[in-house]
Amino acid sequence: MAKLTPYIFSEDARSQASFYTEALGGEILGVMTFADGPQPNTEYKDKVMHLSFTAAGILFYMSDSFKPIERGNGLALTLEFSAEEEAYAAFDKLSEGGKVIDALKRQFWGAHFGQLEDKYGVTWQVTTEMEAPEPS
Repeated sequence: MAKLTPYIFSEDARSQASFYTEALGGEILGVMTFADGPQPNTEYKDKVMHLSFTAAGILFYMSDSFKPIERGNGLALTLEFSAEEEAYAAFDKLSEGGKVIDALKRQFWGAHFGQLEDKYGVTWQVTTEMEAPEPS
């Protein structure tokens, strides 16, 4: 069995991780800079080599990028909540400073779903668990 851990490259990993931990609840677990490496480069000493944090109960990894980040349209991070109010709170907080692609709302398939791009250019899908169908 494997475990998938999102690894996000960022132009400012510390700031982006703080945004996610505040928006989704969580904490930064550890930060290693290039100054901590075996051959510290003074030019990059404050850049993040590896950062780990939890948000919404999920483990994430991050690192600072050495070039501008170019986000594509081939990947989205999906958060599924069991409680509708948690989904709406997370959606609102993640969309601050970003843009809503599809507002979070009840969908025909029985769940609430919405999509946004956060202020760092990361695409998120926020959804709720499917509601049980009503008996016929």
